[in-house]
Amino acid sequence: MTSQTTIDTTGSGDKAPATPSDATPDKGLRGHPWFTLITVAVGVMMVALDGTIVAIANPAIQKDLGATFAQVQWITNGYFLALAVSLITAGKLGDRFGHRQTFLIGVVGFAAASGAIGLSSSIGLVVTFRVFQGLFGALLMPAALGLLRATFPAEKLNMAIGIWGMVIGASTAGGPILGGVLVEHVNWQSVFFINVPVGILAVVLGVVMLLDHRAENAPRSFDLLGIALLSAAMFCLVWALIKAPEWGWGDGKTWAFVVASVAGFALFAFWETKVREPLIPLALFRSVPLSAGVVLMVLMAIAFMGGLFFVTFYLQNVHGMSPIDAGLHLLPLTGMMIVGSPLAGALITKLGPRVPLAGGMAATAIAMYGMSTLETDTGSAVMSLWFALLGLGLAPVMVGATEVIVGNAPMELSGVAGGLQQAAMQIGGSLGTAVLGAVMASKVDSDLPVNWKDAGLPELTPAQLDQASEAVQVGVPPVQKGTPEAVVTKITDVAHDTFISGMSLASLVAAGVAFVAVFVALLTKRGENAEAGAGVGHI
Repeated sequence: MTSQTTIDTTGSGDKAPATPSDATPDKGLRGHPWFTLITVAVGVMMVALDGTIVAIANPAIQKDLGATFAQVQWITNGYFLALAVSLITAGKLGDRFGHRQTFLIGVVGFAAASGAIGLSSSIGLVVTFRVFQGLFGALLMPAALGLLRATFPAEKLNMAIGIWGMVIGASTAGGPILGGVLVEHVNWQSVFFINVPVGILAVVLGVVMLLDHRAENAPRSFDLLGIALLSAAMFCLVWALIKAPEWGWGDGKTWAFVVASVAGFALFAFWETKVREPLIPLALFRSVPLSAGVVLMVLMAIAFMGGLFFVTFYLQNVHGMSPIDAGLHLLPLTGMMIVGSPLAGALITKLGPRVPLAGGMAATAIAMYGMSTLETDTGSAVMSLWFALLGLGLAPVMVGATEVIVGNAPMELSGVAGGLQQAAMQIGGSLGTAVLGAVMASKVDSDLPVNWKDAGLPELTPAQLDQASEAVQVGVPPVQKGTPEAVVTKITDVAHDTFISGMSLASLVAAGVAFVAVFVALLTKRGENAEAGAGVGHI
């Protein structure tokens, strides 16, 4: 059996899907839709897990390598920056050279970079190889979606994306639990070494199971200037979001990067109308459902990732839970995403995406509102209720928005569409963390002096107040050594109450964003080009 299939499609959505002439779907495993799903799920699991598992290892890395707090931040920032900047270009590489090859290269590179991090003896090497992880992860993620799009027929695509979303959700939420166990009982290096056997398994499965699919009119050249302009614009935007908490939103440097980003996107859009084979044909965005899907993905990520960012601090620093206990308390969220994603896929297949997406964002808005009511003494049962509702709301959005974006793009641009989907999620997550972080900081700066004074605590100097505010923003009481126990109790109460007020306001803003997303969801519809990828193999 040959390993390459050519699919004849114009991407118009009004022609019957071409039947690959060189595939024999009834024999062997290669190209079978469900085995393809299993294979890409293993690779995607590795990347999704790494997004959260490393956060648990950061304190141990800082202590072992003698790193500063700013250096440790770049363990996350370097990875995210490389991932966000490269996703769309990586999707284009898959469209040009084949998603199978791109996926396998991404898996090998990601696993190799992970092993190199585990062997690193300096913080500089850790950050460097984290950047490589981000670059190879960017190759892997859009390729996985491209393979699913090309392999599954339209009536099964939503179910496949549902399971794909389930793997991402479970891996993301399970990262802190697994990370806590590994760091506590092995070492921080094991957090990265675990990717090596997973990567080997994904490569073996990929070589055996994956069949290359390429559209007949796939791109044959590269828009190098477009890649440079888009990468520069994305870099400036993500850099501004990363540095805004440190520089301040009113700082000239922050706005200089924002303006540079806007200028970069404008130049990119202009150039794309002039080049013969653009990186992103702007005609893609004439599809209202596709554009709505991208916007919806951004809004969902703002509400979800931005809102959930503070929950980990709430569980660990206000309730005093260990990282493992905090992860276990988030299991209702994980569980509902695991159960809800395949069910959402089936529901979207039956009803179309519009109603499930709108309902999912409505449930997300209600859950974020519920999280704004959490107090310092809220019990696990109440927390679990809101976490479960959040997972239930997110499941159809993760599945449906992905299908809307990828399914409304021509087959030959499925990699670019997958890159758009992932880039929208990454940008939304960064934007949510930055904006809701600014909301939290503003509320804490406003309430802390008043609460501190009302508690009868000694007056703080402006410098001391700034330090105290930074600690309270993550739920940590600013207690100095040798402070009497009675005063420690007062400071702790003030810190936790002030943190709760900031988290409540941030959660309300996240709820508002999710509410707006309900109306965006009403603009979506089933992918017009989904049939173009109707797959190879039997279901």
